[in-house]
Amino acid sequence: MSDERDERREADTWFSDEQLAELARADEADALHAPVPTRNVSNGEYMPFAQTRAQREVEARIGTLAAEAAKRLGVSRRRFLAGSGGMAASFLAMNEVFGRFFNASPLELVEPAAAAENAPPADLFVVDDQLHMVRDRSGPAGMALRAASQGAGAASANAGFKANPFNPKGYPDELGNPWGAWTSSLGQTPNVGTNFTLHSLVKDVYLDSAVTVGILSNAPLGLFLPPGASKPIPPRTIAESLSAEILTGYQTVAVRDFVNRIAGSTRMLAHGQLYPGRNNLEFMQRQIDEFHPDSWKGYTVAFSAKNNNDPSKGMEQWSLDNENVAYPTYELIRNNKAQLASHPGFFNICIHKGLTTLGDPADPASDQPPMGNPNDIPKAARDWPEFNFIIYHSAWAPLFYGYYSWKTVHEGRMLNGVPEVQWITRMAQQCADLKNVYAELGTTFAATVTTFPTACAHMLGQFLKYWGPDRIVFGSDSLWYGAPQWQIEALWRFQIPEGMSRKYGYPQLTDAMRRKILGLNSARLYKLKAEAPVSAGGIFKPVPQDFADMVPSGLHATLADAPNSNQGPQASLITLPPDKFALLRGDYQAAGGWRDNLRYGWINRG
Repeated sequence: MSDERDERREADTWFSDEQLAELARADEADALHAPVPTRNVSNGEYMPFAQTRAQREVEARIGTLAAEAAKRLGVSRRRFLAGSGGMAASFLAMNEVFGRFFNASPLELVEPAAAAENAPPADLFVVDDQLHMVRDRSGPAGMALRAASQGAGAASANAGFKANPFNPKGYPDELGNPWGAWTSSLGQTPNVGTNFTLHSLVKDVYLDSAVTVGILSNAPLGLFLPPGASKPIPPRTIAESLSAEILTGYQTVAVRDFVNRIAGSTRMLAHGQLYPGRNNLEFMQRQIDEFHPDSWKGYTVAFSAKNNNDPSKGMEQWSLDNENVAYPTYELIRNNKAQLASHPGFFNICIHKGLTTLGDPADPASDQPPMGNPNDIPKAARDWPEFNFIIYHSAWAPLFYGYYSWKTVHEGRMLNGVPEVQWITRMAQQCADLKNVYAELGTTFAATVTTFPTACAHMLGQFLKYWGPDRIVFGSDSLWYGAPQWQIEALWRFQIPEGMSRKYGYPQLTDAMRRKILGLNSARLYKLKAEAPVSAGGIFKPVPQDFADMVPSGLHATLADAPNSNQGPQASLITLPPDKFALLRGDYQAAGGWRDNLRYGWINRG
């Protein structure tokens, strides 16, 4: 193979020639383009698993329904699948394969009025609590994630990772594998790296979905590879951590400010990064003074806490109730309560729990708060009642794949009268009386609803049983899952089977509950005027269709980590004058901008 070919392939995949022989481009090989994914699509970082039997059945049924309906309507199958009838076809097919979990009627295939009855209403207020994108450059940022996704092998070793960067202690997963390559089982990763960037974020979220306000997040999860070293280590300083992240806190707020400026309204909020420990307090205060976060995002599983002055020692994992490490950080946030006047969600502490790659959640060595379990939540929530602790991923612990939760349910494992969904059931019961603890659904919902809907029903049923509908918030974890619209549709239509509801005392989902989960609960947490829909003359204004032409050179440079880009106070970054142009999302659709349902990664030919 020539060096030129090696260079081209390395630009978007880590696959060997042997692996490429088993794969096909998803956008070329997926002839159906269903609105809801029907197979695992790799972004080039891991080998996708083959389409399951159930997924094949769903895909075939969607194809049949779409072909018949498109013929009746006199349109192409592709055009049909881009509309409301195509979305209905996906849910009808899943009901036939998995059982009735979605409100969908065959009339929706050909009658827009029928589709409107079951689809999310036009006045639905949606807050997507968890959005992700990546910086433009392809350097150290994301390398640890790519290694963990790819698993053990030459690609990871050549990048400097001789062990799983997210499992430095070598804990085994359920199959005894210390790598635990989570993305090989995720099933919903539709894009290559370039489709996680700014352009896709704005188009997918604000033009191709019903999201009113989105919260852009970030993750201090990278391990640092010192110059000349062959093995990554936990970062010793915040600077080392930032160099390995997929998006820094500063880049996050830069994107927020750009989106809000071109829309002329608050359409995006941004997380600040939680770096706990006394030796990180200066950076925390700097974020407040320069970035003005709308809320905070932290990972107890990340090496992000520093409580000593030794520059040779790496940062550590931490727990929410550690009075020596976490509490000084909470105190600093409380001391800056003046920020609440302009950023009402400043006391919202969003914490990644569950979704650990660090071992078997049932293993006592892994079943610890710094590894992602929820046992540290109750004390912290009681000690700091002024804060809202929003638990991202709802503390779901399946090693990124729903099979293990589904397996425990079908094995009959119970916890206080209900099936045990690993870590979720525990948190739901432990925090039942804590009114300042919330469950966020990012990945947890997306990864279960189309593959293991039984586990999804138990998860939602248990939170409704123990907490009620006021403490559950929607997050799509997009763009990892493509545009968030299919998740909004799925959650609006999802229902808990009546037999399951009666047996375990789960409340039935109502439209009022769905409105709370999809937006009203988060609107309360961030003091957003949820009664106001997106309109050119309203509080929340549309993002212009020609947004790409408005990205200033300074933002391009910042997201690419250009050597001379401004990485200082956020006020000096955006120089674009206030934009008065506003286009309704309907104008975009009327001009032919219909949903393409494309997934841009790789699929298994098997």
